[in-house]
Amino acid sequence: MYFTDRGIEELEERRGDDEVTLAWVADRMRAFVDLNPDFEDATERLATFLARDDADDE
Repeated sequence: MYFTDRGIEELEERRGDDEVTLAWVADRMRAFVDLNPDFEDATERLATFLARDDADDE
């Protein structure tokens, strides 16, 4: 198990039944980068990964 799996599992446990918009996710990602600028590159890569879902290309 990767260290990040714990955070993902916590997210699912706490917010798994919530319905959110992608605008809300983007806002939270911006707030995270504002508080943690060292993670800007990783956050940008995640956003790009999510935006370019290969399933959309089929």
